[in-house]
Amino acid sequence: MISNKAKAHIALLSVNIIYGANYLVAKGLMPDKIEASALVFLRISGAGVLFLILKFFIKEKVDKKDLPRLALCGFLGVATNQFFSMNGLSLTSPVDAAIIITAMPIFTVIISYFLLKEPLTIQRITGISIGGTGAVLLIYLGGSDLGTGSLLGNIFVCINALAFAFYLVIVKPLMSKYKPITVIVWTFLFGFISMFPFCIEKLIHTDFTTFAVSNWVSLFYVVIGPTFLAYLLNMFALQFVKPTVSSSYIYVQPAVAMLLVATISYLVIDSQYKGDLTITKLLCCVLIFCGVYLISSGPLKWLKK
Repeated sequence: MISNKAKAHIALLSVNIIYGANYLVAKGLMPDKIEASALVFLRISGAGVLFLILKFFIKEKVDKKDLPRLALCGFLGVATNQFFSMNGLSLTSPVDAAIIITAMPIFTVIISYFLLKEPLTIQRITGISIGGTGAVLLIYLGGSDLGTGSLLGNIFVCINALAFAFYLVIVKPLMSKYKPITVIVWTFLFGFISMFPFCIEKLIHTDFTTFAVSNWVSLFYVVIGPTFLAYLLNMFALQFVKPTVSSSYIYVQPAVAMLLVATISYLVIDSQYKGDLTITKLLCCVLIFCGVYLISSGPLKWLKK
């Protein structure tokens, strides 16, 4: 029998594999086929409807005193996260976005220290350092020339990482009180309200008649994968692991993105992705997973606080 904690780690690994692939899938849609803000509208509203359907099977009310926290979760974890994530990705390269997002565990550990009083152990700091080093080396020493995004796009992705780090911490108390689907429905409701005035105009001016079948498939993936499934699995995992553990899996994303870039380069002639799978990149992936292990595992005898 697989323990709930083991299931949580499997869920987190799945989430970040989905996210890693999304850098290339979503980038393929923006900005030629759809504006970033229009895609944000479709992600939040589409996934929100699916969550609402699931909520019909689970009857649970929330205390009015928790509504402000849920509203903040919706603003940070859904509206702000999605808005700056997609707008940042539309301006920068998939690789730049993947590397910048790895700042999230650092933000989460620091925020958890102040808000949840989680200790800053040597093991966690070491794990963050090793994983972060692996992610940086994976991009800049891997022989790729894709790190050419814009400064504004990179700043947007950084804001996205900071917002989601805050979200992981402030949503944690709600996960011990309510079922995951209840929290998700409310956060997406408040997230939809927050993003609506900023994204509706871009959606209205989107010309969906230009979409090819591949574009519709990509859009379906973006809504179902990194939005509906990812949030659902993240909420499930947060019932059994700390926010710092959840955020540590972010290091999987650049590994997935680079592996996909390498695969496309081999399979597609004249691909825009010039990365290639090398021993250096594989060694960097080992560093990434070692960092995740140190942050997510219990205290090790040889590396105590």
